[in-house]
Amino acid sequence: MQESGIEVAVELDMSLGESPVWSVERQTLYWADINNGHVYAWRPQEGGAPTRIELDEKVGCVALADSELVAAAASGILRLSESGEPERLAANPEWKKERQAGQGNRFNDGRCDAAGRLWVGTIGSDEASPTAALYCLDRGEFTPRLTDIRISNGLAFSPDRRWLYHTDSPSRRILRYPFDVDSGTLGEGETWVDLETLGLPGVPDGAAVDSEGCYWSALYDGGRVVRFSPEGELMAEHEVPCPHPTMVAFGGADLRTLYITTATQHLDAEGKARWPLAGSLLQMRTGVTGLAEPSFGG
Repeated sequence: MQESGIEVAVELDMSLGESPVWSVERQTLYWADINNGHVYAWRPQEGGAPTRIELDEKVGCVALADSELVAAAASGILRLSESGEPERLAANPEWKKERQAGQGNRFNDGRCDAAGRLWVGTIGSDEASPTAALYCLDRGEFTPRLTDIRISNGLAFSPDRRWLYHTDSPSRRILRYPFDVDSGTLGEGETWVDLETLGLPGVPDGAAVDSEGCYWSALYDGGRVVRFSPEGELMAEHEVPCPHPTMVAFGGADLRTLYITTATQHLDAEGKARWPLAGSLLQMRTGVTGLAEPSFGG
């Protein structure tokens, strides 16, 4: 385990912090607290507390969209602006289908590809049944691309645009799919990383890819962030001062700061006392640059 150098960026008490995304143009970090329906915005160079948008439903992830944001809320994809009501871009078919029974699969992890498509997955309402899917929103068309998933997570794209990375978290495996950025089509997936084989704890959660093509994954319930080479070899482990890191994103003026969201949702009072940084936004300086995050193209 490498010396992490991880410290607090913003002290918070998030239930399920997730989906950090950095805007190079705005020099702003955005992220969500899923369970509380909060979307945060923070400009680290200015210091101070982040601003917050409060939605009336859970929000799985956020993505950049011109001067605005797109949020995958429980019931559908929303365009958020600083003023005015959110605009609904697409409904969540899994939420609508089951809502009468008081259940439904909400949206979870997602991001945009280099062509401006929004890829977003769902999470099974019991987190155990393979009823979730990975969807793509492309010029108004919202279609499923992968199915029979329990918890859709770990979505990322290689810098050369040849691979889409994805995990069904409980499987403890990260898969990669041949990806055609022009058409948005996927090839047959293959197991790229197997945490069981590597003896790593936890499950793969949210991820980011750096400029060298290496994949950084937050291991939920594993208390660490790991880095894999483009060939899927474990290159580094960085211990996180709480058991539930959820996702990572590169940001800062030089794209060398790794931001890490965390959660308190599975900690009791004793656990929160033991891990006082749980629920905060953390950060770590790295020796490699990240990639500028694409924006949603509509």
